[in-house]
Amino acid sequence: MRVLVTGGAGFIGSHITEALTAAGHEPVVLDLAGEGVDVVADVRDRDAVAAAVRGVDAVCHQAAVVGLGKGFQDAADYVGVNDLGTAVLLEEMERAGVRRFVLAGSMVVYGEGRYACAEHGVVRPGPRAVEDLDGGRFEPPCPRCGSPLEPGMVAEDAPVDPRNVYATTKLAQEYLAAAWARATGGSAISLRYHNVYGDRMPRDTPYAGVASFFRSALERGEAPRVFEDGAQRRDFVHVTDVAAANVTALEALEGGMHTGALRAYNTGSGHPHTILDMATALAEAYGGPHPVVTGEYRLGDVRHITASSDLLHEELGLRARVGFAEGMKGFAAAPLRSVPPAAARS
Repeated sequence: MRVLVTGGAGFIGSHITEALTAAGHEPVVLDLAGEGVDVVADVRDRDAVAAAVRGVDAVCHQAAVVGLGKGFQDAADYVGVNDLGTAVLLEEMERAGVRRFVLAGSMVVYGEGRYACAEHGVVRPGPRAVEDLDGGRFEPPCPRCGSPLEPGMVAEDAPVDPRNVYATTKLAQEYLAAAWARATGGSAISLRYHNVYGDRMPRDTPYAGVASFFRSALERGEAPRVFEDGAQRRDFVHVTDVAAANVTALEALEGGMHTGALRAYNTGSGHPHTILDMATALAEAYGGPHPVVTGEYRLGDVRHITASSDLLHEELGLRARVGFAEGMKGFAAAPLRSVPPAAARS
């Protein structure tokens, strides 16, 4: 296949282009900057996108503004790049007759995820109250009785509940892709990434993930600063496993899967860890300062979000290959990227 990879010079995108090449495919890279870029352009540049999609068999869409960023003050930037950019891309794919699309989705579309109350069973708590966060009460209570909850694994059929601007734009991307697939008879997959980490993560940017924050701090000789009490649960998945998932998804669409529809797959390691677990493992592997638990919080952050990746295994035959301990040891020694702010967001 000849595959257009938007954001293909970025952190995840560069690993995908390598994985595509290793699998015998031909990647075409569209990005704002970076090495090995075939089309230097913003994904909202209609003329550049139209030229880029001509002659390709599929599109792997990684270009996006990611993370919580600076709060609501950059909402227009998120919506512009993520949603308008996706709409421009899908329009030009329709015009060019390209009918296979893999999207970099995100687990953030689930909001707080899945919880169980001992009395009321599965419940979905609302956003955490500021007064609770200020008082160090970080666990969301049962919305019916106020009792403590047990976090669980979220499946793809769980209700979506985005809690910040980034999450809202990622869900809108899926809705756009689903509408495109129905209208054109195309095939689309959204890989809902969990907390991706690995070499080439951008350093010192508000748009990177927590693993990059901690690794950047260690590189500066500083202790990683862990927000809340560090007990937040996440699924940390290595970037090479995410790249492999993209290649497999593209090949599945080539084989005729999901015609006229979008299918979402949780894409994680399947083994949750706390934020403090991750910070501690990374600091020990790096040989740097031990993490500091600060009690600070960010509005829009969720407490626990860990989703089951069983469907990815059942339908696409994929399981993560890089274990947590091995991955953190490698990441501690991996180089980070110093890139311009615009490129760091793709």
